[in-house]
Amino acid sequence: MPSNGKDQPLSGIKVVDLTQIYQGPYASFLMAQAGADVVKVEPPGGERLRGAGGARTPVSFVMLNSNKRSVTLNLKHERGRAMLLDLARHADVLLENYAPGVMDRLGVGWEILRDINPGLIYGSGTGYGLSGPDRDMLAMDHTIQAASGIMSVTGDEGQPPARAGGAPCDIMGGVHMYAGVMAALVGRHRTGKGTLVEVSMLESMYFTLCSELTNYHIHGRIPPRNSARTPSSACPYGRYACTDGYIALISVSDTHWENILGVIGRRELLDHTPYKTPADRRLVEDEINQLIESYTASRSRDDAYQAFRKARVPVAPVRGLDEVMRNEHLHQRGMLHDMVHEVMGELVMPSSPIRYSGYDASDLQFFPDVGQHNAEVYGDWLGLSGADLAALQHQGAI
Repeated sequence: MPSNGKDQPLSGIKVVDLTQIYQGPYASFLMAQAGADVVKVEPPGGERLRGAGGARTPVSFVMLNSNKRSVTLNLKHERGRAMLLDLARHADVLLENYAPGVMDRLGVGWEILRDINPGLIYGSGTGYGLSGPDRDMLAMDHTIQAASGIMSVTGDEGQPPARAGGAPCDIMGGVHMYAGVMAALVGRHRTGKGTLVEVSMLESMYFTLCSELTNYHIHGRIPPRNSARTPSSACPYGRYACTDGYIALISVSDTHWENILGVIGRRELLDHTPYKTPADRRLVEDEINQLIESYTASRSRDDAYQAFRKARVPVAPVRGLDEVMRNEHLHQRGMLHDMVHEVMGELVMPSSPIRYSGYDASDLQFFPDVGQHNAEVYGDWLGLSGADLAALQHQGAI
């Protein structure tokens, strides 16, 4: 936060954050965690993701809005729009993930703001981009998974295309938005120029398909969906049932395969011709998987996991969300924190996954209430008094 006295990479950087839901708020969360003064600009009733608020505030909102300040602003009100222009004059960065054209129709788009503040970095996050024939299509994580090809390669043969768990398109869009703004800030330091940083969720997903695209280039086709198989030549590659859950493992080298055979007590198969190379093993993949599962099926998940881990095989237990939140590794590294909110009670709160060895880490702070910082932000940035704010609230501008 602005007065935390810490030395952080983005200390002194002022961010006007108009983003909502997941994509944009994750980009601004990463900036806040790096020390930027992120002012979340919300409509008077609060961002949609807040939901009913209070104890019913969604954990997703809690996670994505740590270490930010909140002000309210009605962009449908003439005075509200004028105040946004004033905020932009003082800002280093402005982020928004409205549908294309919304900011322009309100009279507060890039063309206007760059004249007001030539050094402004304006970050725009959309589903399909600000140009192209699909520009105005409605975009959500689910539909971008379909449009990007992710859904087509997720699931199993003979079943409908499957949605990947979580919200990968939203978060990948946010990661690229953050990266683009960071690059633009470096460029501004060198040239003094502001710029429009444009990121689409659709384009952010393309590189996640590197393996599938490689396979297509080699074979001219994509293999049938198989959620337990890599699109490359690695084998074994799967999930294996244990007495109380599953493990996942993969072999990408001869050493891995040799170590797997050692764990399951079948070293005599090391020179077995049908198992000799990864390509050979792929031809008898079901047989290989049955071989491994004949070992795991009589053992607990954690016992099987520890055996393969000790043998230096790439392996992991298939953890549930409750286990992930309690994961000792993530807590010891400072990624996850047990905290108590005065309304919501006990929460597991994540900090940024990015570490900076030469700077102070942020003290994790809970999300702000709607408009909690109206007085201090509008007072500090715009010089407005308490009477001014009362009048603006009466007018419906904030």
